[in-house]
Amino acid sequence: MRKAALLYNPDSGGSRKPRQSELESVLALLRHADVDAQLILTQSRAHAEEKTRQAVLAGCDTVFACGGDGTIHNIVQVLANTRVALAVLPMGTANALAHDLDLPMNVAAAARAALHAASRRVALGRIQYHDLLGQPDVRYFIVAAGVGVDAHLFYKLHTGAKQRLGMAAYYAKAWHLWFTYAMTRFQVEYLETGSTETSSTEKVSDHPQHAELTELLGVRIRHFGGVLNQLAPGASLDRDDCRLILCRTASRLAYLSYVTRALLRRHWNVPGISLAHASKATCQYLPSATNSPQLQPKIYVEADGELLGTLPAEITVVPNALTLLSP
Repeated sequence: MRKAALLYNPDSGGSRKPRQSELESVLALLRHADVDAQLILTQSRAHAEEKTRQAVLAGCDTVFACGGDGTIHNIVQVLANTRVALAVLPMGTANALAHDLDLPMNVAAAARAALHAASRRVALGRIQYHDLLGQPDVRYFIVAAGVGVDAHLFYKLHTGAKQRLGMAAYYAKAWHLWFTYAMTRFQVEYLETGSTETSSTEKVSDHPQHAELTELLGVRIRHFGGVLNQLAPGASLDRDDCRLILCRTASRLAYLSYVTRALLRRHWNVPGISLAHASKATCQYLPSATNSPQLQPKIYVEADGELLGTLPAEITVVPNALTLLSP
């Protein structure tokens, strides 16, 4: 590490007081290690991407994401398919990627870990979708992408709700939306790949699988951290595919049972919910819905906890796409 940019999102983690003083101490630590380091504040998704692009053009070999998974998501859009390394200083709410990388949750300790970290090349998820204006768009993701129930909640609980409402009111509203969501179905076609015991590029079948779902999650990480931990056993950044959670059921009890399964680290079967490794998943509205689109509720798409848009959507994986610093 010779030259680094620290991109800081002051809104990460819902903190009401800026944590810039912590980052000033990180700057001192990096400079003491002969790293030319600069702190850059970001104001929005577009601004974070613009500042990341400027850092790359300025010759930075490392970009620190100082925030949560949303901040990381924005930076990854620029660092994808470059040799510039991503380092993480966990300052968000969930910090799922930081937990998966087993990073210290202390900012200074995480910076010291980055100085001594090994660089590894990992695959990135890629999702094509229609934005909220109906235009085709594409984003990379590193943690997970979702279609259906979870993305609908992100749509209703739009950006900034946690800061305005406070966490208690935010979760109360999410709980209410969970019980009122109509569990709208969509169709998916996916190409299954090898299990955890086989190569991620080994095809299980050349014939696509089909299903009607209320929720699809394409997960790339093993551990989400905290009490949730393994949401999709078998997922890994070291694989070149996604671990799909396929929810065929509209039963809210089945969803809660699956989450409880993850909380208790159990492996019991939940009727209507299954797992698969897949290199590609294509999601569409049901044919009956496309015949009367004005009557069809929109089905939303998210990635790394960021609301993106609506169906149709396609999830794929790009191998060897990102340099990541991890212990």
